[in-house]
Parts: sequence; structure tokens; C-alpha cells
Amino acid sequence: MTFYQELQLNQAGSKNLLKKSETLKEKLYHMWVYLVKIAVTMAFCFFFVSIFSILFGKENSIVGVVVLLCLMVFRNADLGIHIGQSTMLLALFFVIMTVCPHLANQFSPVLGMLLNIAALAVLILFGCHNPFMFNQSTLVLGYLLLYGYDVTGKSYQMRLVGMALGAALTCFVFYRNHKNRSYKRNLNDLVQEFDISSSRTKWQLCQIICVPAVLCIAELCNMPRAMWAGIAAMSAILPFMEDMQYRVRKRIVGNIAGVICFTVLYFLLPSSIYTYIGILGGIGVGLSAKYGWQAVFNTFGALAIATESYGLKEAVGLRVIQNVFGVVFALIFCSMFYWLMSKKRKQW
Repeated sequence: MTFYQELQLNQAGSKNLLKKSETLKEKLYHMWVYLVKIAVTMAFCFFFVSIFSILFGKENSIVGVVVLLCLMVFRNADLGIHIGQSTMLLALFFVIMTVCPHLANQFSPVLGMLLNIAALAVLILFGCHNPFMFNQSTLVLGYLLLYGYDVTGKSYQMRLVGMALGAALTCFVFYRNHKNRSYKRNLNDLVQEFDISSSRTKWQLCQIICVPAVLCIAELCNMPRAMWAGIAAMSAILPFMEDMQYRVRKRIVGNIAGVICFTVLYFLLPSSIYTYIGILGGIGVGLSAKYGWQAVFNTFGALAIATESYGLKEAVGLRVIQNVFGVVFALIFCSMFYWLMSKKRKQW
């Protein structure tokens, strides 16, 4: 394996190489490549998001994050269907992420929930039909981030331009990287594969209904940062209940641990470098291959932003409450939904 090929490995792949190293020299080499990969990735991410902030305004830096997520994922991941149709779907996904979160914020929580259900139905049914590729962690996460960091007026006009540029970049990279692959399935096959009795379709429906419901309930309860609860629910919903239970436990424990670590750093470090705690969290996520540790370090970035608006005490409370509510609600909702579907299947 070349240096460049090793740089392309994910965290699990790099850690697997470290584990299999037979000599200290070999282990040190793989560790060095791993650290180089994290440093290069962090530098590129920081540069990319900064460019979007400069071009489209600081309030639209989240657009840079969403576009970056899509670029990094879809340069390798495909949608499993004809390349031309996949590229058009990606463009449609960007339209949905640009328009629907903004409109949903203009409506009441209930009407917003209905619009979010319709929007997520398209994203998940046509973009997340393979649960094990975790495309929902890109598309639904991007949707929720844009929903949580909504803008208006001139800022929204700039967001339209930024998302259009992001769509063009993502579609170009996607088409270039996958155009030589052959696909036997097309868009019509995805429609025909919709089957309420299959674990995949039940998982999709849980994502489509549960995530908007979590957002709606959080907003009806006047809880700020409702997107945190939605993101927590999205990340916990998996096709198999055993996997969900594992994620719920790890999400709750990881967030509490992350909150404690962030609070310690907040009091130990000078106020001038508080913003770098989020970057530290990003490095931690890069070093983490397991979901529990990722949950710990993801907390850093979220709290670094929220603390500026709400203060430490309220931000910490919101983070814990929203995440616990999101994953517990998702677990209960999916348990009831899967049970109900199994009962109806027996009746049929």
C-alpha cells in the first residue's frame, strides 16, 4: 500500500493497520501517516469553510460545512443507480436542503414538521436506500444543520448562491468519480423496492417521521437548538433494535462525558482560545473510530458555538437535555413502530 493509498483509509482502516503492525518501526510509520492524514484533513476543512465564510458571510459558514460533508462523502459513495439519474438526484437534494429548511422555519412547528417529513422522504427514500453506507449522516445531517442555522434577507440570498456552487461542485466530483461504473438499477427500481415489510423500509420510515417529530416537540416546548435533538435521533435510528440500543447508550454517555470534558477545559483555558476547543473536538473525532468517542468530541464543537449565545450553564444543560430526549424518543418511537408493523404483517 502506497503512502497516498493509506491516506485514503478511514479511522477504522488506519487503526487496523496499527493493530496489525509487527514491528515498532512499522507501527510508528502507520501512526505518522495517520497523524498526517488528520492534519491535512483538518487544514483542508478549515480552509474550505473559511473560504465559504469569506465569500458568503460568516452566518453562512454552515453552508461550507454542508458542502464539504457532501464532497467528502460522495466522492467515494454512490447512490447505487444509473450515474445520470444519481447526479440529478444529488442536484435535487441540494435544492431541498436549500429551500425546505428555510420554509419550515417560517411555519408553525406542526406545519414545519409536515414540510420536513415531505423533504426527508425524498432525501431518505432516494438517497439513503442503503442504510450501511450511512448517507443519512450526510444528507439528513446537512438538512438539520441548515434548519438550525437558518438566515433571512440578504444572508439567505447569499446562501442560495453558496448552495448552488456547492451543488455544482458536488455533482461534478460525483459524476467524474463514478461515471465509469456500470449500474443495473435505476430510479424506478428504488420505487419498486419500497416494501413496508422490509427492515430497510421500516428504518427509512422511522427516519422520515421520527426526526421531524422530535424537532416539532422540542420547538413546541420552546427548547432552543432543537436541531440537536433531531441530529441525536437521526444518528440513533438504525434498522436493527440491538444496534439502536447500543447507539442510545453510547450517545447519552458520550455526550455527558463530552460536556464534563468541555466544562473542565472551559475553566482551565484562557477565554482567548475558547474557539479552539471546537477544533480540538474535530481532531478528536478524526482520531476516533468508535461511535461513543465520536459522540464525546462532537460535543466540543457544538458547545463552543452555543456557549457564545447562551453562556456555559445553559448551553451545557441544553446539550444534555436535547440529546437524551432525541435518542430516547427515537428508541421508543422505533420500538413501537417496528412492533406495530410486525403485528400488521401477521394480519396480512
